[in-house]
Order: sequence, then structure tokens, then C-alpha cells
Amino acid sequence: MTEYVGEPKIYQRDLVHYMGIRIQTPFGGMFAEVDKLRKELAQWFKANEIESHGHSLLRYYVIDMEGIMDIEYGTMVDVPLAGDNRVQPASLPTGHYASLIYSRYALRGNKALLGFIQDNNLLVDRWDDEKGDAFRCRFEMYLTDPKVEHRKSKWDIEVAIKLVDEHQ
Repeated sequence: MTEYVGEPKIYQRDLVHYMGIRIQTPFGGMFAEVDKLRKELAQWFKANEIESHGHSLLRYYVIDMEGIMDIEYGTMVDVPLAGDNRVQPASLPTGHYASLIYSRYALRGNKALLGFIQDNNLLVDRWDDEKGDAFRCRFEMYLTDPKVEHRKSKWDIEVAIKLVDEHQ
């Protein structure tokens, strides 16, 4: 099986709209919950006769590997749409991001990106929260279409963390 961790980079990201479902869940079992969210959101798009325009993503609002994770699974759209009590419009904010692309092992990709951030003295747009490490924007974007490649071990995934902008 192919595994790789790409070269980290810093880039400017424009505003990206998506429709998402936000939940709080323990880290243990989180990815089973993400699979359920992926299916639920796909059904919502189909039931509302909406075509997605882009990749899906997993956004991390608050990370606590020993406790509860505050996450959102979403799919990109061209413009914000009306949601409901479960599916809501959201966006990835404009700004500079540290990023890399990996496949197979999320832990290795995330460790490599965090190492790059530390080695280059970059300031992450984050703060301490009573529930864990809170982020203005930290996400994993699924670059491989799961309809084309069902095996997650073959997916290309971008992990990105928003940096503090100079004007902040």
C-alpha cells in the first residue's frame, strides 16, 4: 500500500463555503461517527437535489484526544445554502495556512505538519479552551472521491491549519 507524507507549504486560501454537520464525540470511535456523517450528508444533498461542488472535509474546532472532540464533517458548495436543524452552512476562513498532503496515516501527516510549524516558528491561529485546543480553522480535506476509490488507505488527504494573519 502506498503511503506518503508530502512537503509542507504555506499558502493563501480564499473563503470556501460548505454544508456541514457539527458534533461532539470522543476521540475513540470518532472515525466511525465521521463515516456516519459522510453518509448522512450525502443523503441530505440527494434528498434536497443539491449537487456538491468540491471536496469533503473534516474540520476540527476543538481537539482533546483524551476527551471530547468538537468536529464538523462538510462538503463544499459554491455559495452558502439554507440548512436545517442538522445540516448548516459554514465556511473555511480566508487566510494563510500551513498544509501538506498525505495518504494512509493521519498521525504521520499531522505530526509532520506540526513539526514544520514548530521548526519555522509559525504562529497557529488557536487558543486554549476549557474543552481542549481550539482552532480558528484546522481541517483535513479529502482530495480523493470516495465514489471512485472506496479504500480510505488509498485516499489523498490535505491537512491544513490556519496561521495567525499579520493584521490580527
